[in-house]
Amino acid sequence: MRKLMAAGCAAALAVGVVACGSDDKPSTGGGSASSGGGKQYKMTLVAGVKGDEFYLTMNCGAQAEAKAKGVTLDFQGPDQFDASQQTPVVNSVAAKKPDAVLIAPTDTKAMYAPIKQLAQNGSKIVLVDTTLDDPSMAVSQISSDNEKGGETAAQELTKLIGGKGKVMVVNVKPGISTTDARAKGFETGAKAAGLDYLGQQFDDDDPAKAAAAVNATLAKHPDLAGIFAANLFSAEGAATALKQAGKLGKIKIVGFDAGPKQVEDLKAGLVQALIAQQPAEIGKDGVDQALAALQGKPTTKQIGTAFSVITKDNLASSQDALYKSSC
Repeated sequence: MRKLMAAGCAAALAVGVVACGSDDKPSTGGGSASSGGGKQYKMTLVAGVKGDEFYLTMNCGAQAEAKAKGVTLDFQGPDQFDASQQTPVVNSVAAKKPDAVLIAPTDTKAMYAPIKQLAQNGSKIVLVDTTLDDPSMAVSQISSDNEKGGETAAQELTKLIGGKGKVMVVNVKPGISTTDARAKGFETGAKAAGLDYLGQQFDDDDPAKAAAAVNATLAKHPDLAGIFAANLFSAEGAATALKQAGKLGKIKIVGFDAGPKQVEDLKAGLVQALIAQQPAEIGKDGVDQALAALQGKPTTKQIGTAFSVITKDNLASSQDALYKSSC
């Protein structure tokens, strides 16, 4: 999900989805949806959070592909990553009956019924970024390999702290497929590296709560060596706590995603590494899979996109991996 990822072919989703590599993707070539007098398809992309750079970058990739294929694409989303806010957005989209909907569910359970209604209304469903406990109505699921991304974060943090020490995860909340997978992957990677894993704390996407969680952990474990922050606000709050404790830079932070704010935090030394996803590729693949389903062509049930590790040292050469605030 967003703030709230990313390597070739691997198991990424919390429900055990197996991501297929690029060799399994159908061709994206060919004419537009409207060429030869065909139907002008209408699609909607429903983000997890409308104003987040991860989803804005996803929309940029989707819009570019939609334009290339002669598809009309609308972009919608809630103001917060919350099922109670996303549900009315989905209900509004369902009333318009688009040909296809690309959607990032904000909850693996709560969004099942609203998305199922979209499918029952005749819209082809493509799950992008996040998924559902029961994704059977979707023609394709496209996501970063979040579990592998968590493992990579553990490997990077292990290097940053010198190969040993106590580490923790600051996460959003349970029930989000992507961040659940990141935490799972990090735990696996941390234990494999021999680190002292202290578990995870949740912040409800609130930097103040993230700071409080880190402060509480520091009170019990003043020798804390590293933190994996599963999204932007988790990293922001963790950095605030370390600054207040006079340990900023001494305790290392690996964050997730590469939006403008995350990159500024990396430059400022608030975090020491970022795990960057490929949201534009997810958007592009989403349009292609929806179009294939509408045209009666084969679709790829699960697609995993890649990720990269960004540090101060390689930032200049990693510009293509950074997220956009506008197309």
